Amino acid sequence: MKNFFNKKFIIGAFAIATISIVSCKKYLDVAPESYFAPELTFDNPTNALKAIYGTYATLTGDNGYGIRLSMYYTLDDDIMMGQGGTPYPDGERRDIAHYNVTPANTQLSAPFNQMYLGIERANLCIYYIPKMAQYETGNAQEKKDLRRMHGEALTLRALLATELIRNWGDVPMQFEPSFTQTNLFKPKMNRDSIYDRLIADLAVAETLVPWRTEVPSDERITQGAVRGLRARIALYRGGYSLRVNRQMERGSNYLTYYTIARDECAAIMARPADHKLNPSFQAVWKDNICANKIEPNGEVIFEVAMAGGSSATGDSKLGYYNGPRYNSLGNGALTILPNYFYMFDSTDARRDVTCAPYNINVGNTYTGRSGATIVDGKFRRDWISPNVLTSAAQYFGVNWPILRFSDVLLMFAEAENEINQGPTAAAKLAFETVRKRAFPLNDPLIGVTPSTYSGFFDAIVKERALELGGEGIRKYDLIRWNLLGTKINETKALLPIMASRTGLPWSGYPANMYYNKLVTTGLVWAGSYYRPSVTPTPPTTTFTSVSWLGSAITTTIIPYYAIAFTPGKSELLPIPQSARDANPALTQDYGY
Repeated sequence: MKNFFNKKFIIGAFAIATISIVSCKKYLDVAPESYFAPELTFDNPTNALKAIYGTYATLTGDNGYGIRLSMYYTLDDDIMMGQGGTPYPDGERRDIAHYNVTPANTQLSAPFNQMYLGIERANLCIYYIPKMAQYETGNAQEKKDLRRMHGEALTLRALLATELIRNWGDVPMQFEPSFTQTNLFKPKMNRDSIYDRLIADLAVAETLVPWRTEVPSDERITQGAVRGLRARIALYRGGYSLRVNRQMERGSNYLTYYTIARDECAAIMARPADHKLNPSFQAVWKDNICANKIEPNGEVIFEVAMAGGSSATGDSKLGYYNGPRYNSLGNGALTILPNYFYMFDSTDARRDVTCAPYNINVGNTYTGRSGATIVDGKFRRDWISPNVLTSAAQYFGVNWPILRFSDVLLMFAEAENEINQGPTAAAKLAFETVRKRAFPLNDPLIGVTPSTYSGFFDAIVKERALELGGEGIRKYDLIRWNLLGTKINETKALLPIMASRTGLPWSGYPANMYYNKLVTTGLVWAGSYYRPSVTPTPPTTTFTSVSWLGSAITTTIIPYYAIAFTPGKSELLPIPQSARDANPALTQDYGY
């Protein structure tokens, strides 16, 4: 089903692109020689579906969740670091990750434009689909199909607009196709107004889009995705954000939005036949996302379907840009910070899925990485199927998960705690459901769930890091909690202590680890991550040493990690200079 759906993406992208030409007709007053007029595209449900697929397509590729929205813009945070090393500054991805970004950065304008392209395509669908004759007078299936498409377009517009807001703050926004506008040079709109419109739109979309079990299995949006996205947007709306006065603020009515989030999550949780946790955390990634399969439990509520066609415009670099390398293939560009590695309990099943301290050699032997160069492991080339281990390609067709059911459980628990100023029994149950999956062999290891408001909030902050690391969520969570600067500063203070192995527990952890260089079935260490370096030194005929905690942190992480972070500025990106050049009504704010 996945490949079939992605082929439709490509067809739809072409179809809707030609519609966009028509949208400019009133300004250009020149008809192209060949195009699909709206009257043809929105003449029947089959063609309308191609237009919807064209909107989905704007989520993909290098300028979508294929790399920039997923792996460039989402770092640095308190658990992971973007690509370090030289050249830095580079005017590109390193500068973005380490908060040294300027309006002229080469990686800003194309994603910014692509999000607006997607919004324009969604606007066309929202405008035309309800006007189609079949929407009111078609047969039962046509009505159902068109209503679903209408709801998908509303949801896609909400996702695209949210991506703009969480990266750029107040932005220009329009909710009608461009051909209906007399002035396309629009100033910024207050993000609260945009969020309120999106939340209202998604309430409508919920009534139009089916649940997962009501339709064939594929990567299209279903009702759980609509409700989960509405919950996430409500938490952004009710949370803190950087305002033009360069202060982090949230509205006095924030509990209104926490209530929306709580209720939407509860609605998803009430339908376990549609969405529940996969019993195995590893299986979500190894057996499904990396294996190019649809996760059967509905845990992956919505994922961006990538084309798998080695395309910068429709595919993803997941597993190439990040994750372990094979014989120098791949970038291994994203770094798991050592403090994050040690945030996990030693028995937490998520640690060795999220953190991958190895590379693979010719002959499938393994090389251990230092504690300063651990890479993220949820998207790793040695798990991707069909096998791409030895491939020099950059695009592997791996989907990007936008929303998982564990996120819904934790959003529910957080909202319940906020609304009631303390965790209810339902909040604790949701929280513990996520925890228990992480310790499948021993439930008591989940520990005692806090009963106070502040204790439970701190537990949620930690649990979302453990559960959702590497999924492009953490930085935006910290921003909405007004904790980004605090957590970055805490991490900066901790890293030198870890490097010097000063005090407990760091003095009891190894300065060096030794890996078996002969094994072909996985990484095998001598000794433990949680005890001093093994003695006597293992034989060099079998084992090779790698620095674990020590000077590598000082040279590899500290010079780059969030080095230019500036509170009251770095919580948002600058508007691309090219966008301001094109739109004289667009201002630059936040100290850029």
